[in-house]
Amino acid sequence: ALPPSSFQGSSSSSDSQSPYFAKLNRKDGGGGWAPERKDRLRWLQVDLRERVEVTAVATQSRFGSPDWVTSYMLLYSDTGRAWKQFRQEDNIGTFSGNTNSDGIVHHKLSHSIRTRFLRFLPVDWSPGGWMGLRVEVYGCAYKSDVADFNGRSSLLYRFNQKSTSTVKDVISLRFKSQRGDGVLVHGEGQRGDYITLELHKGRLALHINLGDSSSSFLSLPLDAATETLSVTFQFRTWNQEGMLLSAWLRRDSERLLLLLVHGQLRLTHHRSALQSSDIVIGETSTCVRVSFWSCPSVLTNQGCRNPTLAYQGCMRSVIINNQPINLYLVQQGLLGNYSKLQFDICGIRDRCLPNYCEHDGECSQSWNTFFCDCSGTGYTGATCHNSIFEPSCEAHRLTGSASGFFSIDPDGSGPLKSTVIYCNITDDKVWTVVNHNSTEMVRVQGSSLQKPHVMKFNYSTSLEQLRTLVGRSEQCQQEVVYLCRKSRLFNTWDGTPLSWWLDRAGERRTYWGGFLPGVQQCACSLDENCIDMNHFCNCDADRSSWENDTGVLSYKEHLPVTEILVGDTNRSGSEAIYRVGSLHCYGDRFLWNAASFYQESSYLHFPMLQAELSVDISLYFKTTAPSGVFLENLGTKDFIRVELSAPSIMTFMFDVGNGPVVLTVKSHVPLNDKQWHYVRAERNVKEASLQVDQLPLRFLEAPSEGHTHLQLNSQLFIGGTASRQRGFLGCIRSLSINGMTLDLEERAKMTPGVSSGCPGHCSSQNSLCHNRGKCIEKSSGYVCDCTHSAYGGPNCKKEVSLSFESGSSVTYTFQEPFSVMRNHSRQSSAIFAQSSNSRESIAFSFLTTQTPAMLLTVNTYHQQYMAIILAHNGSLQIWYRLSREKEPDIFTPTSLNLANGELHRVQIHREGRDMYVQIDKDINLKYSLSTDKELITIRSLTLGKVTGRAGVDEEVLQAGSRGFIGCLSSVQFNHLAPIKAAILNRGSSLVNVLGNLVESNCGELADKSSSRSFRGKKLTNAAQSDSAVIGGLIAAVVLITLCAVAVMTRFLYRHRNERTRQMASVKEKDHQPRPELRYRAELDLHSAMRDSRKEYFI
Repeated sequence: ALPPSSFQGSSSSSDSQSPYFAKLNRKDGGGGWAPERKDRLRWLQVDLRERVEVTAVATQSRFGSPDWVTSYMLLYSDTGRAWKQFRQEDNIGTFSGNTNSDGIVHHKLSHSIRTRFLRFLPVDWSPGGWMGLRVEVYGCAYKSDVADFNGRSSLLYRFNQKSTSTVKDVISLRFKSQRGDGVLVHGEGQRGDYITLELHKGRLALHINLGDSSSSFLSLPLDAATETLSVTFQFRTWNQEGMLLSAWLRRDSERLLLLLVHGQLRLTHHRSALQSSDIVIGETSTCVRVSFWSCPSVLTNQGCRNPTLAYQGCMRSVIINNQPINLYLVQQGLLGNYSKLQFDICGIRDRCLPNYCEHDGECSQSWNTFFCDCSGTGYTGATCHNSIFEPSCEAHRLTGSASGFFSIDPDGSGPLKSTVIYCNITDDKVWTVVNHNSTEMVRVQGSSLQKPHVMKFNYSTSLEQLRTLVGRSEQCQQEVVYLCRKSRLFNTWDGTPLSWWLDRAGERRTYWGGFLPGVQQCACSLDENCIDMNHFCNCDADRSSWENDTGVLSYKEHLPVTEILVGDTNRSGSEAIYRVGSLHCYGDRFLWNAASFYQESSYLHFPMLQAELSVDISLYFKTTAPSGVFLENLGTKDFIRVELSAPSIMTFMFDVGNGPVVLTVKSHVPLNDKQWHYVRAERNVKEASLQVDQLPLRFLEAPSEGHTHLQLNSQLFIGGTASRQRGFLGCIRSLSINGMTLDLEERAKMTPGVSSGCPGHCSSQNSLCHNRGKCIEKSSGYVCDCTHSAYGGPNCKKEVSLSFESGSSVTYTFQEPFSVMRNHSRQSSAIFAQSSNSRESIAFSFLTTQTPAMLLTVNTYHQQYMAIILAHNGSLQIWYRLSREKEPDIFTPTSLNLANGELHRVQIHREGRDMYVQIDKDINLKYSLSTDKELITIRSLTLGKVTGRAGVDEEVLQAGSRGFIGCLSSVQFNHLAPIKAAILNRGSSLVNVLGNLVESNCGELADKSSSRSFRGKKLTNAAQSDSAVIGGLIAAVVLITLCAVAVMTRFLYRHRNERTRQMASVKEKDHQPRPELRYRAELDLHSAMRDSRKEYFI
């Protein structure tokens, strides 16, 4: 019996008359199916679940009612989308139906139809009632010897024996196709022989190859008395190099060679050992005519050697001196001499058919192998299998990228191509933004339910790419702004939608403004704040004033919105305005998808790998176990496996029928150190490779002949094996196969011995260590290594600051190249290596009121320098002198006064000529230097006062002599943090400190400075006001005791006038500019330093 989901209809009059009750002789429910009366596209559909050979149908009226169908049409389809109408032999397209309420009308089809879906379309119905229908379909299971191919699918037949030789081959088949090109049959042997039947430009082509050899030759005799020689032949080859013919002239004193060089024919005439001349014969040709004396084309007793690679290819129609060469006589040994030749067949193997280059890579070949040109495809590798782009915006964030447009490839090496999207990288989340063709407000008038306003949204990427991107994201949302005036979303009488939108699958959705899916309501209903509580949407109140049903759609399985329809703006004063925003998604739910294995016999199983021709496997793991299998998939004889075979050895093994292949990578440090390690294994028809962390890639070329298909037939085992031995103990995360990330967490929930996620804080997706800090797992927690960070504290977030006074400076001296080579300090070597590239990355915060001032300067042994100063007007200047012959490059990112006692953040990054500058959060600029030279062999980096530097420009010298008075915080130069080095490395020969340094906190100083300034003004005004009041009170008391009542009244009146004049005087005084205010900020700054200072002497 068919399930309820097999019956579908265009509509239903009621739930009791739904399509499920449309089975023949069924009496429950409403006794059959009946559509809505306003439904114009009335149909009842039956899904037979598989292809069936249908021979007859029957219909019946709705039970106990005057509703029946008197005539109908019958449609059928294999997909449920493209339909064909069934017609009988007399070309009649309609079937007669019922004429009463209890009869059954059978129709035996004039010819059976093979289909999965049937659709009944009522044409006419009961004159005294309505449409009512119950149906039955008769037929039998359809067993077909026909196979359908979609261009990627194939059928494989394997012989029982490992090696089978045939003398006679017969191929028989029938086919039909609308495409002019395609491979019908292809078979391969073990020695390069093959047979291929293909359709090429609408014509059949048969290719047969019985083998080849690179050491074959043909030698033909020639009458020595002949004065001239004429040779004609045709040839075909894939090779760019080869010798076609060799001949000696004039009794071995001269020699002619016909060569194929870089795909062009070259005729070389050797007159002697020191004299020769070349003739290039145009482009590649298939017919050559040359006159010369003959000589064997292989090594002879006379020393005739091939000057280039041996020719590999085919020749035919050989004519010497206008006499065709009878190759049958050559084959019988009656003419000339030969070795390892094939006669009557061209044995060239077309290695680009089928094309093993993926993602539209272009295939070219030689005799032995093929090559893939991946230019412009966005993929790389031997077969253009690997994407060159990151899979998500979250992955770009982990590489240190800032917000911007990026190319991402959500399915990696999968079939979908890359797409360009915008990544909005904020402090707490990374948003993926996908735009469409209409993000502006759209005004709608004059639309109705019969003629609705329709807007289709075309996104900057395909729906398949969107589906993958949304599925990979943690959360997605899309804002829909909807304003209305006398325009309803739903019919207030029966709830019929008057406006709706379509999801990414094209399904109609009628919920709005962030309400729950499947419920025809708006957000105001959920918040219980609709303007009319009798309705579930503000617009349904049908008011003449503008109302709002704006909200955010966040059910990501329905996103993005692909179409919107507005249907109730055709009344007087009726109007709607809407805007569908861009799609916003955040998070990558696969990036940290992990599982923990704590029993050696446990494993996760997934469907079999689809890896016949190529597969790439990547994962992260951490463990303390000495060995364990990460992944295994078995076939009858073939298999593939990735395992940790020893504490420091990673192994990738597989067998495609040519014997086991083993690739190993040995690490110089143990891999079972409970830290995350990266593994990537790949196998294709050309090569196999294994990568572990940043260790050198290990790869092995595949044999040019042999088996290429990996035949598997078992489930995929993760973290264990089918034998339940050598299981993995530890954590695996972000396991991706051919671009598809496996959901380990979901599968682990139902598997004993395995748990979702990984223990340990460093496995968390949220960054626990900030500002370049490295998270290191411990047995009872984690610790942040802030060695390469300018910050300190447990999470590398604590600002490390120093307050500078007049004459103070910190100088970090880089080691010379010779001392670096002798010093085994990894940190020092890394710093020197970083400093010798044409790349600088600088970041720091500062607070000062002094100008001019020297913030930071770097100089080299070659009189080059880079300096960051504050000019006389307080503007920031960046100086680069990379060549003594040129004027320095000077950049002023902003003319604003930054010496204003506030904390400012500066970030500078240079690569070659390009320099990027960011100041605070407001200024982002890009500059181009006049040269891309590097700072060669950096001598030192100085913060604060600099004196006595040769080759430094006057303005920089003046700023350097003034030094810096203020606070410097979190200074980073490449991987060096000079302030941390000054504080932590006491007595180090690399750090030199002059003057008095105070360890402080620039952020607190900025807060105290601003609060002191505000508090000082407030207290001054309060003191002035209080003095006036007290003086007035004293004068009033004296007057009361000395004067009578009348006199007292007069004095009080005069006193009030006097007080008013004093208040006016105070006000006037408050608004006068005071010269001491320009110094107040600096005094407050130094006062704040004294209050919070922690003096530090080095």
